[in-house]
Amino acid sequence: MTTTIHPNPTAGLITTALRWVAGWTYFSAFWRRLILENKLNPDEAGYIGEKFNHFLPNALGIKPLIEYLVSNPDALWWAMLLFTIIEGVVGLLFMLGLFTRLMSIGVFCLAFGILLGSGWLGTTCLDEWQIGVLGVAAGFTVFLSGGGKYALDSHFIRQQRAFTQTKWFPFVGSGPLPLKERSQGRLVLTGAIFIFGLTLFTNQYFHGGVYGTLHNLSVRPHVTITNAVIEDNTLSFTVFRDEGADVYGSFLIGIRLLDNQGNTVFEQTQSQLSSLSGSQIQNDYVAQVKAGKHSLILPLGARARLRFQDEAFRQLQGTFRLQLLDISGAKWEASLVAD
Repeated sequence: MTTTIHPNPTAGLITTALRWVAGWTYFSAFWRRLILENKLNPDEAGYIGEKFNHFLPNALGIKPLIEYLVSNPDALWWAMLLFTIIEGVVGLLFMLGLFTRLMSIGVFCLAFGILLGSGWLGTTCLDEWQIGVLGVAAGFTVFLSGGGKYALDSHFIRQQRAFTQTKWFPFVGSGPLPLKERSQGRLVLTGAIFIFGLTLFTNQYFHGGVYGTLHNLSVRPHVTITNAVIEDNTLSFTVFRDEGADVYGSFLIGIRLLDNQGNTVFEQTQSQLSSLSGSQIQNDYVAQVKAGKHSLILPLGARARLRFQDEAFRQLQGTFRLQLLDISGAKWEASLVAD
């Protein structure tokens, strides 16, 4: 006869350090953004919405959601506020061990979202990917173990509070899971296989870490050029910074339009780019392309349409190469046809 399994009562005790550390990683996000500094102010440097914009270029599965939010600043602010509050509540209750299993589901979901959104980021040690997969594993492990001796759940169980005697409490709090031995074994094995498979899949998808060639999209800046056209006296094109470190911009110091013989027919120098007016830059997202002190700055995830007017454009015909020059020496090109 199959009976309900009563796991080792020290299981929750053993995972105490894991629960405290994982809980702090999420609560600390709330602490940093609202207590130590105000990172929810769109008008100040370090706004969390801009950091969220950095996830956009290579997010897995949730890119449409991210793009919608970073294209709508009001909705983005509310989403960042809600996300920060959820992180604070989940992290704090997880550390305290109150409704531990319910909070472990919250940790699992938060880590899973971070993994999909930013698992490709990390200039040295695949930072965000590691945070994501370890958070998923931590949430699942603590769900199985419960809170243990040093958790408020256990304190209330010892006091025999009425809510701890309900049928639903073991599923959202702590204590033995009311599952048969075979069902619990299947839950552990299925969850472990899923999380290990998720780890291998995302490691390969984001970084080529399982087979083939390793790659890290966070190391070097890259800019995609699209929709380059010349109409009347205006050259316009869209730039999208889709790779590179999230803490370091791409700094454009030159724009050139070259003919088939390689002759420069139009050029913007470093000083000219650092003096571009706002009317020449049409940004799509919260992270914005803007003129800096010595260059045109393209933050990670920023997309903008640039416009340059010159009467010489009216005389151009044929195929041309548009070339962007980064301060690092990198160059990006696109072709366009002037009729």
